[in-house]
Amino acid sequence: MTYAAAQTGLESGTRYGVGEDSIRCVKNLSLYSEDFRNKNFEAAFPAWEVVFKECPAATVNIYLDGAKMLSDKIEANKDAAKFEELYAYLMKVYDQRMEYFGDHPRYPTPAIKGSKALDMLKYKRNDPAVVEEAYSLLNDAVTQLKRAAQPAFLATFMSTAVNMYGAGKIDAATLVNNYTLISDLTEQVLKDKARASRHPVYEQVKSGVESLFANSGAATCDVIIGIYEPQLEDNKFDLAWLKRVSQLLARGLCEDAELLYKVSEYQHNIEPSGASAFGLARMYLKAGDIERALEFFNQAVELTDDNRQKGEYLHQMALILLSQNRYSQARAHALRAIEARPDWGVPYLTIGRAYALSANSIGEKEIEKKAAYWAAVDKFMKAKSVDSNVADEANGQIATFSAHFPATDEIFFEGLEVGATYTVGGWINERTTIRSR
Repeated sequence: MTYAAAQTGLESGTRYGVGEDSIRCVKNLSLYSEDFRNKNFEAAFPAWEVVFKECPAATVNIYLDGAKMLSDKIEANKDAAKFEELYAYLMKVYDQRMEYFGDHPRYPTPAIKGSKALDMLKYKRNDPAVVEEAYSLLNDAVTQLKRAAQPAFLATFMSTAVNMYGAGKIDAATLVNNYTLISDLTEQVLKDKARASRHPVYEQVKSGVESLFANSGAATCDVIIGIYEPQLEDNKFDLAWLKRVSQLLARGLCEDAELLYKVSEYQHNIEPSGASAFGLARMYLKAGDIERALEFFNQAVELTDDNRQKGEYLHQMALILLSQNRYSQARAHALRAIEARPDWGVPYLTIGRAYALSANSIGEKEIEKKAAYWAAVDKFMKAKSVDSNVADEANGQIATFSAHFPATDEIFFEGLEVGATYTVGGWINERTTIRSR
C-alpha cells in the first residue's frame, strides 16, 4: 500500500494540504474555531497560527478571525516593541488574504485593501508614510468598488485626502475630484430604494464629507473652474453633474464666475423653475447684464404660481427698470405686481418715485413739471391706504415731494385753482388734484 507524502496546504497548493499535514490542518482549524466562537482568543491563537501558516487557502475565515484576534492583542498590549510586531503581523494577515482570497465574490481585493487601510489608520494615523499608503489603498477601494464601497471607506477616504492635501501630498484639484467622486457614489446609493435601510448611514457620510470638504480650503474658484470648465460642453445635459458643479461654485463663493452662469442656464433648461430663473436673474443683474436679468425675471414670473412670489419678482423688475430711467416700463411692472398682490403698498411707492424722478421731463412749463409731484404724492397716499406697513415711508415721501408743489400764486398765475382736477401730461398721463405747498 502506498501512502501520499505529507505536505502542507502551502507546499501543495491545496486547501488543506496532503496526508498527515492535511489532518493536522483540519484538526487545528477545528480547535481554533471552537475557542474563537467562545471568545477564548488566547487559547485559539496557537492553533490559528498553524492554519494561517500551513494551509492559508483553507477558508477566508482564517483572515477575518485572525484580524480580530490580532486587533484584540494590539488593544491589550502596552509594550512598544510588541506593538510593532503585532501590527506587522496584522498587515501580513491582510496581504495574505489578498493573495489567497483576492477573488472572493463578496470581498475582493479592493475591499480587503479598504479594510487594511482602516486598520492602518486606526493604529498609525500619525505616521505620514502610513497615511500615504492608506490613502492609496482607499483610493483603489473606492474607485474600484464604486457604489459597493463600504460607508467607512468613503468617509475615511475623504478624511485622509483632506489630511494629504494639508500635508502637501496631493493638490487641490485632486481633493476636489475625490470629493466629487465620493459625493456622486453616496448620491447613487441614496437614490437606490433597494438600499433604503442603509440610507441613514450614507446620509451621515454625506454630511461628514461635505463638512470636511467645506473646511479644507481647497474649493477655490480658480481650482473649480480649472477642473470643470473644460468638461462643461460634454456634460451640459447631465443634471447631476450640473448640480454638483453648481454646489461647488456656490461653496467657493464664485458668484461672478461665467461658469456659474452657464451651468445655471443649462440646469435651468433641463429642470426650469421659478427659483432657478430667479437665481439666474440675480446673477446676471450682479454681472451688469440688465437685459438677460430681465429675461430670467420674466421666466421666474411665468414659472411661479404663488402670487406673493410673483408680485415680488415683478416688483424687482420694476426697480431695475426704474434704475435705468425706464419709467413707463417700471410703472407697468409695478402695476402687475399690484395685480398679483393688491394689498401690498410697496409697488405704489415705486410708481410714485418714478413720477417724481421724471418730473423734469414732463411738459415745457414749470407748472407742468411740478404737476408730476401731485401724481407722485397720490401714489404715496395710496400706498399707505392699502398697506399700513409702509405708512412711515409713505409719509416721508409725501413730506419730501409736497415741498416741490407750486406756490398758490403760481397756480393762480397759470389760470388754475387749488382743489381742481388736473391731467398730468407726458408718459404719466394721469388725473390728479391741484395742490399748493
